[in-house]
Amino acid sequence: MKIGIVTFPGSLDDVDARRAVRLAGGDPVALWHGDHDLQGVDAVILPGGFSYGDYLRCGAIARFAPVMTEVVAAAQGGMPVLGICNGFQILCESHLLPGALIRNDHRTFICRDQVLSVENADTAWTTDYAAGQHITIPLKNGEGGFVADQTTLDRLEGEGQVVFRYVGTNPNGSLRDIAGITNERGNVVGLMPHPEHAVEDLCGPGTDGLGFFTSAVKALTSA
Repeated sequence: MKIGIVTFPGSLDDVDARRAVRLAGGDPVALWHGDHDLQGVDAVILPGGFSYGDYLRCGAIARFAPVMTEVVAAAQGGMPVLGICNGFQILCESHLLPGALIRNDHRTFICRDQVLSVENADTAWTTDYAAGQHITIPLKNGEGGFVADQTTLDRLEGEGQVVFRYVGTNPNGSLRDIAGITNERGNVVGLMPHPEHAVEDLCGPGTDGLGFFTSAVKALTSA
């Protein structure tokens, strides 16, 4: 299964995401922000970093990259799309996911291993986990506070669209401890922590992040 990883100017974790896909048994395909097609991939990952320097607002410029026209259309058609950190911000700016990510409530950049609770194990990216399972994933962000109006938050909760929640101390002020969400269809997932940095025992806190990528490969294989 071919999984495309988009590189924007300022992307930092695109190579890590490609390695994670390869370890999961998928075929990673490098996509460029200026591409006008998705090269026949079966899923897309928007990696972490600082797309276009994030000079305007995180993800706000990347939302208008030529490749995002194709990503939005593919996602609306059911293609699995994962946004990690800056990729999550881009998904929100592109209106593929509701809400927004704002500066951490403590106004400082945070980098640490973070425990998450899996709230929804039925998305294209989480079927290799169990609901209620705790996993440890690296977190690194300066603008990771998830916010939305109360109606949107209630809908996310009521429809099972909260995919991950922070366990323990809330690291960035995200409302209701939300670390990741999905769209109604379950094919688009965004989260602030970095699963691609938890796919090998040698590097990072363990292999808890590998399930994101094996879930997608299995979902695509069985589709």
